[in-house]
Amino acid sequence: MYNLLKGKRGIIFGALDENSIAWKTAERVHEEGGVFVLSNAPAAMRLGNITDLALKTGAQVIAADATSVADLENLVEQAMFILGGKIDFVLHSIGMSVNVRKGNHYTNQNYDFTEKGWNVSAVSFHKVLQVLYKKDAMNEWGSIVALSYMAAQRVFPDYNDMADNKAFLESVARSFGYFFGRDKKVRVNTISQSPTATKAGQGVKGFSGFIAFSDKMAPLGNASALDCANYTVSMFSDLTKMVTLQNLLHDGGFSNVGVSQEVMEMFE
Repeated sequence: MYNLLKGKRGIIFGALDENSIAWKTAERVHEEGGVFVLSNAPAAMRLGNITDLALKTGAQVIAADATSVADLENLVEQAMFILGGKIDFVLHSIGMSVNVRKGNHYTNQNYDFTEKGWNVSAVSFHKVLQVLYKKDAMNEWGSIVALSYMAAQRVFPDYNDMADNKAFLESVARSFGYFFGRDKKVRVNTISQSPTATKAGQGVKGFSGFIAFSDKMAPLGNASALDCANYTVSMFSDLTKMVTLQNLLHDGGFSNVGVSQEVMEMFE
């Protein structure tokens, strides 16, 4: 441990269970000296074990629906009161597709489900940023990170409308990040992570086959949830204070490989 986040305060959205990236990030932030509040939607909190994480890291849990501006305003105000000052880091690890859950093919979407998915997965990020911006809740050189996936740029057929949601998310990071950087000296980035065996990831059709394929394509193999947590810690630290508006690929090199020798051998 390097005390990279000593004295820093934050909010971590989306920790569900010990397999989630947000959960691993909370553990690593705690180990690096950071303090934070945990937040998730009330329904998600009932499904997970967030209270166990709170006990382990000394964090308080504040329930909030990230699609509700009123809930987010209350969360940010409470977080600053509990932590004793402005915020230095935020992790947005929120995503959901009702169409995926219901088995609706991309060419046969229920648009009410589509709207709910992009509201939870992408518009919520804009709402988080807007509340933080309007309340002047971030310290200068603070860092805000949202988790994304490469389906925002390339076709992964069974990723469904989550691909659109992630593209929207990344655009929000760039567009709002410009104003947050110019006006508040706050960084906003997305991390495009390898397929990871989280509860959300495993809900995608064909996930087990794809994660094996990705591991054979990437020269370093898939990045784990813990690897992503470590990368996120570096983005929260002062070591990356001039990095903003980026979609940072964290995938063991998968994104730059056309085909690997290991995959070719499967067809020869």
